[in-house]
Amino acid sequence: MSKMAAKSTTFSASSLPPQNSSLQPYYNNYFNLDSLKIKTFVDPLSQRLTLARSHSPNSDSVMMGSNGPGPKSPEVENDTVTSSSAIDFLTLCQSLKITKRKGWINHGIKGPESIADHMYRMALMALIAVDIPGLNRERCVKIAIVHDIAEAIVGDITPSDGVPKVEKSRMEQAALNEMCKVLGGGMRAEEIKELWAEYENNSSLEANLVKDFDKVEMILQALEYETEHGKVLDEFFLSTAGKFQTDLGKSWAAEIISRRNSRLGNKLN
Repeated sequence: MSKMAAKSTTFSASSLPPQNSSLQPYYNNYFNLDSLKIKTFVDPLSQRLTLARSHSPNSDSVMMGSNGPGPKSPEVENDTVTSSSAIDFLTLCQSLKITKRKGWINHGIKGPESIADHMYRMALMALIAVDIPGLNRERCVKIAIVHDIAEAIVGDITPSDGVPKVEKSRMEQAALNEMCKVLGGGMRAEEIKELWAEYENNSSLEANLVKDFDKVEMILQALEYETEHGKVLDEFFLSTAGKFQTDLGKSWAAEIISRRNSRLGNKLN
């Protein structure tokens, strides 16, 4: 087994959630509670950084201005995502592509979807949604893309982990803050924080709809896994029943449930 080289990124004590035995693997992998730092790891075989903060702040000595490359301007530096910080951030987000959704793992689904798979189809849902008065579909797409982004650090925490909602939110907020530092702060980082908070607080029509898409995508995936693997995944349908907030969410969920009932009926016959 190859050794893992480790780096550490400072993480404020105030933002760290209390240790929880059911999440011990997460703390062991990502949180160094003694030094209050987030660990980052580099696999020397593939040089794939799974949790990353660049330590090469001088790698972007120039930026593109209106007249081409030139020295960084102090007044716009914090509002510009450098090449270095962009690649650091995207490398960190790579874990979203390879981290499998735990609910499916817990139900014995082989080769389940990743967190990024889930968010991608939610973004497609927002893209093809019918026009709704007062709804900004572009914002819905953005919210769908970032709503689970903190799971790049904390992983997929499910109800079966027994983590209180407030604690889960605190963990994800702390992780999001760290990710936005990796991005370098500025306007793009603030936009990500704003979109995430909007979803977390369910504070807009766009957030309401994306919350519904989150559940719709899950039950659609459950139906697909039932069909593919010959399983009955009642838990996912029961946990979302009666919790859709928008007419569109209710309509799409009803269509999925109708198809499931038809499939189950045909199977019994």
